[in-house]
Amino acid sequence: MTTDDRRRAIGSVVAVAADRFVIEMHGGTDSFTVVGFDDVHYVARLGSFVMIPAQAEYVVAEIVGLRERDAGAGGEMDKAGSAKFLDVVPVGMLPVEGGRFRFGVSIFPSLYADALYALDKELDRIFDTSPASERSSGPDGGNCVPAEATRLRILEIGQSVVFEDYRVKVRIDEFFGGHAAVLGNTGSGKSCTVASILQELFDKPDEHHARGATFVALDVNGEYHQAFGRLAAAGVIGVDRLVLDGTAAADRFRIPHWFLDLSEWELLLQASERTQVPILRMALGLATLFGGAADQQLNGIRNHILAKCITQILSDESPPGAKETRILGILQRFRTAEINSGTIGAMVHTHFGKMDHIEDAFEYLVGADGDGGFVIEKFKLPDYSNSPFEFSTLGDAIDLALLYEEAHGNRQIRDHCSQMVTRFKALLEREDYAFMRHPTAGATGDTGPFLARLLGLGVQNGCHVKNSQVVIIDMNAVEDEVVELVSAVVARMVFRLLRRAEPRSRFPVHLLLEEAHRYISSTPSRYALDAGRVFERIAKEGRKYGLFLLVASQRPSELSKTVLSQCSNFVVHRIQNPDDLSQIRQMSPSISDGVLRRLPTLPKQHALVFGNSVNLPTTFKVRSADPLPASDDAKIVDLWFHEAGRKAGITFSAAPADLIDEEEDDPPF
Repeated sequence: MTTDDRRRAIGSVVAVAADRFVIEMHGGTDSFTVVGFDDVHYVARLGSFVMIPAQAEYVVAEIVGLRERDAGAGGEMDKAGSAKFLDVVPVGMLPVEGGRFRFGVSIFPSLYADALYALDKELDRIFDTSPASERSSGPDGGNCVPAEATRLRILEIGQSVVFEDYRVKVRIDEFFGGHAAVLGNTGSGKSCTVASILQELFDKPDEHHARGATFVALDVNGEYHQAFGRLAAAGVIGVDRLVLDGTAAADRFRIPHWFLDLSEWELLLQASERTQVPILRMALGLATLFGGAADQQLNGIRNHILAKCITQILSDESPPGAKETRILGILQRFRTAEINSGTIGAMVHTHFGKMDHIEDAFEYLVGADGDGGFVIEKFKLPDYSNSPFEFSTLGDAIDLALLYEEAHGNRQIRDHCSQMVTRFKALLEREDYAFMRHPTAGATGDTGPFLARLLGLGVQNGCHVKNSQVVIIDMNAVEDEVVELVSAVVARMVFRLLRRAEPRSRFPVHLLLEEAHRYISSTPSRYALDAGRVFERIAKEGRKYGLFLLVASQRPSELSKTVLSQCSNFVVHRIQNPDDLSQIRQMSPSISDGVLRRLPTLPKQHALVFGNSVNLPTTFKVRSADPLPASDDAKIVDLWFHEAGRKAGITFSAAPADLIDEEEDDPPF
């Protein structure tokens, strides 16, 4: 043992078991305080470490309990003379001279071996957080510009509450190279923690800055724009804010409706699997078909569908006048050069309650003796192709699909699909879905420009370059069902882009999911029955493509178990709900019960960090965010007690419809 080691000895090992040691502190120790050669150390903090020499290594042990026993014969306890004991649990081994910390104990200390307090340099080795930065490199390991530029290896996230004046750090590769979760009750500091971590990442003072980072924040509470404004003002890091308020205004975030996938249309219209989904898929194919280019093949398909639907109407038992009205109504919405009101209008004309030329219409549409007509044998309906089409056209296409299905003998299909039709009509009128009802003039099915803006990319000299490292989609003004839909569409589009990218995993993207339990719940919501499915797939497969989730939630017990199970790093604030505490215990079986029992009493801005970016779980005070996100607590005393006539700190829009409960007959004002 070196001289310095002897000078920092705090006691001796007096009991050794496979899973627990007992250390008796040296006599005369007052209140578990030791005067070392470098400083004064209080060594009885639960969760702190002691170092026990064993051959050429230290056994690293965590303090889990402390107790005293009076050495006198009786009377009042002699604090200075009483024996003091530390109960410790072995966690790993650390070489004395250099080398990395490793979990598990292979050599046990002997009885009466000295126990030492831990030095900061040993803590850095235990947590593997040294050095803090390293020399940077150019593209593909080439020359660095400028040559002296550095890059961060670790990120400081706060101040330890266990080790005096010790900064808690995480390894960047491990923390951001996997999914992470920030959990805690409302008001415990989750948003400030996320803001603080990103501010520290982007506040790097010297070249190189984290210009290649891409954080897409699904900000359901409108908190983060305020927190990242200073980063954008510095001119090094770009911050883009896309506001979704449901309107179709040019300066607001919009998603063209033809960007939606089949599954997302099913979510949007809440189509049931057995009867409504096939009709919806047929309608989407028809909407794409009638909205596309009129080449010869497509025109033949259009003619076939119109011929089948019109002949079905001509064959039913409705009066001739009703037949004419229905047929002309279809031809006003769907028509071709061959089948339109001009070509067959006279054939279906009703005169004195009779349709005189119905046979001519059949012969024109279907043909005679196997010759002529527009019906295609062994016809296959077109697939949905994400080509532009007018939103209102889908309603007509649903009606056409129902007619086509009725033409094949399914007489009850319209009744089975009435709920889906009603929901579509509601979406067609609702103002909060105007952001989807995109005009087709000049539009294409190319998602490239949309995704480039979403990922903070611009074009320079014919190549994509990063303009913004943080892209905030502010969804504070919209309802939960819109949040679910938009989050699912955005996540799916980014995931598909990265899956198809070559080379793979060269453009990492982090989706920051604020209030994640609202749209990746463990139980399906009444809005989007499977909206969490895309996030569960990203949780399981996203890492290999460079897509990562940063999940923030106040209700871990309500989050998807699949998503939480794939998170490799956790920052946990105060958790008081028993169900949430049980979920934390299931996620972290390696953490001692003593640490978990402290979670309900953690002060604001304090958290427990564990996962593969830190070697051992530790509690810390989160580095203060500057500026703070817009999540301040209401100052009740200041806002309640004031002079008469003070202006109220709230304004109302001209149409406060969102403030009125739809189930109430009368507004609350």
